[in-house]
Amino acid sequence: MPTFTDYIQKHKKRFLEELFSLIRIPSISADSAYTHHMEAAAKAVQAALKEVGCTHTELCATNGYPIVYGEKIVDPKLPTVLVYGHYDVQPPDPLDLWDNDPFDPVVKKTANHPEGAIFARGACDDKGQMFMHIKAMEVMEQNGGLPCNIKFMIEGEEEVGSDNLEDFVRANTKKLANDVILISDTGMLANDIPSITTGLRGLSYVEVELTGPNRDLHSGLYGGAVANPINILTQMIASLHDDDNHITIPGFYDKVAGLSREERDEMATIPFSLEAYQKALDIESVHGEEGYTTLERKSIRPTLDVNGIWGGYTGEGAKTVIASKAYAKISMRLVPNQKSDEITALFTKHFMSLAPKGVRVKVTPHHGGEAYVMHSDGLEFQAARKAYLETFGKAPLPMRDGGSIPIVALFEETLKSKTILMGFGLDSDAIHSPNEHFGVFNFLKGIETIPHFYHHFTQLFQENR
Repeated sequence: MPTFTDYIQKHKKRFLEELFSLIRIPSISADSAYTHHMEAAAKAVQAALKEVGCTHTELCATNGYPIVYGEKIVDPKLPTVLVYGHYDVQPPDPLDLWDNDPFDPVVKKTANHPEGAIFARGACDDKGQMFMHIKAMEVMEQNGGLPCNIKFMIEGEEEVGSDNLEDFVRANTKKLANDVILISDTGMLANDIPSITTGLRGLSYVEVELTGPNRDLHSGLYGGAVANPINILTQMIASLHDDDNHITIPGFYDKVAGLSREERDEMATIPFSLEAYQKALDIESVHGEEGYTTLERKSIRPTLDVNGIWGGYTGEGAKTVIASKAYAKISMRLVPNQKSDEITALFTKHFMSLAPKGVRVKVTPHHGGEAYVMHSDGLEFQAARKAYLETFGKAPLPMRDGGSIPIVALFEETLKSKTILMGFGLDSDAIHSPNEHFGVFNFLKGIETIPHFYHHFTQLFQENR
């Protein structure tokens, strides 16, 4: 098997500069003001795929932003790996909490990244991790060629729910046919403790709106006499958890798939320092559902969190008003057997029942997806394990992730293939937050590890035909 380290080190500076060029495009899918930047990012990804050797590329139109497709078919008899990623990013707000321009990447050393980390929006989620796969193809092409067929499907709407991806996948099953799907949109435990994500939570995301009086009112003239939507909204939200931090929505836990005592004991062996966790977040104590550890709360248990809440006057100084409206955005992370549409319906029914007379409630579902669990006995896991052994010098630990990639369950349903989640980010990389970053070590180690996965998967695939 070829060694790739020398080539990567020789071209390290260029790899980083190319990634920086992609990061500088503010491809924010949530804001229509950035539509032309989204289109520019899609074209940049397509150009990069052509540059590394894809013999066919195209921008596939959707009802939203285009999906970038690329492929190189070496031999139809060889296995095919489909790489999924996304070129859109989260909005950078709040801008005043960034130490640098979020779209002008800088490299700085941190405690977790002594070799330096790339600070920028999208550095880890997902431009840096997606771009590893493009550069991994270059590494293989320049050092012996591809051992199998490769396809890329890079979308532009992951951060807003991938609303158009399902239609695209269902309409293009032949184009996307593969033997395994490879994704790097997750993380690992630490730079010296590699891990492979074997489970993802599902998601139900809603927005709620409460309306009281037909206009904003003077709080002196009307205070105490009419329902205040902001007061009531906070009361309703507070009631969604009990004193043990269990979610109070009737039926919410009915289909939750719990882990056995043996599985929980195995999970407890994963290296985890509660003290370091609290220190990294600058908190005095953890908080969560009674009866579960922090690792379990953030991976195998369902949750309900308010992601944003607003209403009334929030400018400088004082304005004594009772707002006509109040709003909140709420996400629920789901575990196996919970169905996102069922949970959304349960939430809607319960939340509307909480409202007293004097306010009107509107619940708007945004997007959702199902949980996913993979097993460690498949060829894809075995191949990934061998790849990590070669590049990290130790076997990766299997671990559940608390995040959601809703399309993974869709892929298995429609394309009939398994997904391997080889993420190289760290929990401390602040994805979705100000000062998001991605270690230079992690970026380069991903480029080094991914080609080994291709070689081992091809070998195991042929041995097991």
